[in-house]
Formats: sequence, C-alpha cells, structure tokens
Amino acid sequence: MPRFSPETLSSIGREIFSALGCSETDAATVADHLVGSSLFGHDSHGTLRFYEYLEAIRDGRWNPTGRPRIVREKPSTAVVDGGGAMGQVGATFATQLAIEKARRHGVASVTLRNTCHIGRCGAYPLLAATNEMIGLLFVNAGSLGRQTAPYGGTDGKLSTNPIAFAAPRRDRDPIMVDMATAATAEGKVRVYRNRNEAVPEGWLTDRNGKISTDPSDYLSRAGGALLPLGGVAAHKGYCLSMMVEILGGALSGEGCASGESAMISNGVLITVFNIEHFVDFQEYYDDLEVLIAHVLSSQVDPEVGQIQLPGEPEFRCAKRHEANGIEIDTTTWAHICKGADSLGLDSRRWNQQRLG
Repeated sequence: MPRFSPETLSSIGREIFSALGCSETDAATVADHLVGSSLFGHDSHGTLRFYEYLEAIRDGRWNPTGRPRIVREKPSTAVVDGGGAMGQVGATFATQLAIEKARRHGVASVTLRNTCHIGRCGAYPLLAATNEMIGLLFVNAGSLGRQTAPYGGTDGKLSTNPIAFAAPRRDRDPIMVDMATAATAEGKVRVYRNRNEAVPEGWLTDRNGKISTDPSDYLSRAGGALLPLGGVAAHKGYCLSMMVEILGGALSGEGCASGESAMISNGVLITVFNIEHFVDFQEYYDDLEVLIAHVLSSQVDPEVGQIQLPGEPEFRCAKRHEANGIEIDTTTWAHICKGADSLGLDSRRWNQQRLG
C-alpha cells in the first residue's frame, strides 16, 4: 500500500480542497483534520474522505465557501448556523466559541447546524482539553435515518450517532473517548470493503436481519443494517443513540433521523466545562491520577494483554505514524488520484513523494 508522511498528505489534501473552491485557511482546516484522523488510526474519517468530500462538493451537496455565523446567543449558550460550510470549519468555529464562553462563565453549550460532515468527533473535545477544559460532544446525522437498526428491529432507522469526550491530564496525553453508538462507524465498513476484507462478526446484518461479515450487505443498500452498540446489551447502545438524536439533532435544529438516504449536515452539541470554576486545578489533576493508578492496578487479562486508558491507543498510533508514515489502501489512493486529476491536478507527482 502507498505510504506517505502526514505532512505530504496534508499538502495533497490542501491542493484538492483549494481546487474545489475552499479558501486557503479552510482547505488547511479540512485537510489537516482528515490527515489527523488517519494519524490517530481512524482511516474511516481520514484520507478516505478526500475523494468523498470532493464528490459531495462537485455534486453541489456541500458549499466550499460557506461561513458559520451565530444566529442565537446567550452568555453561556449559542446556536451556530454553519452556512453550509465544510464540517471541520463549522465545528471548529463552534468549539472555539464554546471554549471562550466557558472561559468566562464556567460551562458553555453551543449547537451547530447546516454544516457538512464534521469528521472525527474526538478532535473537538480534544481541542477543549488542550485548553485545560473538559469537552463533551453529541453528533447526529440530521434527517439521515437508515444506518443502524434500533434494538429489537432489523432494518436501519438511526445513524451511527457518535459521542466524544476529552479531559486534560497533568503533563500527559488527555483522556479521550470517541465512539459511535452503533457497533461501528459506517466509514470503518468502507475501509474493510476497500481492503477486500470481511468485517468482524457483530457489526452488521443482511437484509433479512441475519448476522453478516460481508461489507456489501450493508454498503450495497441491499437492506442490511449496522447493529447498535452493546452486543448482548445492545439496548444500551440504542438508548444512547436516541439521546444523541435529541441532543445533537433536535436541540441544534438540524433535525432527527426520519429516513433520508443521504446526509447533508451533522447536528452537533458541544459542551465545555472550565475545570477551575468547579475545583482547584491541582486537586482535579491529583484525583484523576488516583483514578488512573487504581484502574491500571487491575490484574491484566491475558487474552487482552494490557490495560490502556481511553485515547491511549490513538495517541500511540499517532506517534507510530509520525515516525513511519501513513498507509493508504490502494483503492482509496486510486479514488483520490482519479478525483484530483479530474480537477486538473497532476496526481502522478505525488507518487514521487511516497515513503513506500
């Protein structure tokens, strides 16, 4: 598989999104976010999206020049209309607004609507954590409603509806949670398809509600569905998904799952907590380290081999990819090159920058 440095991939992404009409700043915001997702090991929200975003913009579904704006505001809350802006642009604007409000008022909640796909959800609470605050994010897919089956059902009626959270640590990588309320994110199924691999058992069903490991049973729109998170306790994932529909969709004004077959915009709620408005910073950090030490003192399950903190696998993956480069499966790379060439870019020169 082709392998590139993160810097090279970001440069490629910036060229593509600039050619599609994004400003230089917006092209960098989108490209750097997508490459950062692959850096963290989430290819489902990474370079795979270069060509998907390209197609959405070229088809007129997304507006590369849209600008987010505040349409309703109180001291500790705001409603942001993305103006059709690229999702990373709209979500970064909303998150930075929440951080500034929380800095003044202790807690701030900002909703975002009328944007595009915001990408890897964990990036936004992580932005709060790097500002020594705690971030909590709920994201639905607007009126899209065909991905995930409700508990007790067999066909898709909900989206994957992720929840993300990040909290700072003293001189260490933050605690970070980034999870779908479905058994997996839809993009991960696409990654398996592009690699010609079967998905793990328990991720999806075919059109008859039978467990399947074939990505095409879901991606071909043949009627298959993702399963809610939780396995034998899948009712819990279903309940969480309904929470996200209400908080991310209804509260933002983007709307809730209603059966649309394509997603135009995520609905977002970001809440930021200013730690020092609740407790002394050092007390918070001390309590968190006590918790972590207690958790890590558990006897290790030999089947798993180690205990990792939430977010630790991603931060470790990022360090490896920084050192060794990011691999892109050949199907994804071919789609990126084809899309870039259609914009008048010469993708052949990018192959000269490959690490392997």
